[in-house]
Amino acid sequence: MIEIMLIASLCFVCLSIAWFTVKTGISPMPSSSRACATILKASEQGPEGLIIDLGSGWGTLVFALARKYPASQIIGYELSWLPWLYSQACKVMFGLHNVQLIRQDFLTADLPEAAILTCYLFPQGMNALQIKMAESHYTNCLLISNTFALPDREPEQTIRLHDLYNTPVYIYQL
Repeated sequence: MIEIMLIASLCFVCLSIAWFTVKTGISPMPSSSRACATILKASEQGPEGLIIDLGSGWGTLVFALARKYPASQIIGYELSWLPWLYSQACKVMFGLHNVQLIRQDFLTADLPEAAILTCYLFPQGMNALQIKMAESHYTNCLLISNTFALPDREPEQTIRLHDLYNTPVYIYQL
């Protein structure tokens, strides 16, 4: 009986991840350690204040930002329930009181004004983000994007990671 419950739970978890991957267009993929380090370094270019991770997934970047900026509020938006739940547990376990994890699609959320936005989306997600940013009140905000660029905007800076894919990290001043 325990084996059946374990297999059923595993199937449920896999189906849930597959469902949200289809729904959002991307699986909850953690940023690599090199990408995290580069994003943390690039975040030093931004103004002090609220930091928002758009699609926080398993929390890899959110927690790194929270440790780097303990006096700043860090908000992570994640739609998929399993990575969100995992991140909630890690937040409590690590005692990161400056982190707020919101289970909501950031594209439909009324985002608070942030000093820094970070994301690891996909081409269609970057297009939707560009439209949202054009309709919002963002000024003097740094956007740091792992791997994917905004379609109609030139980044202020592109940093190439020294990895197998020469992964780009794009930095925009909004």
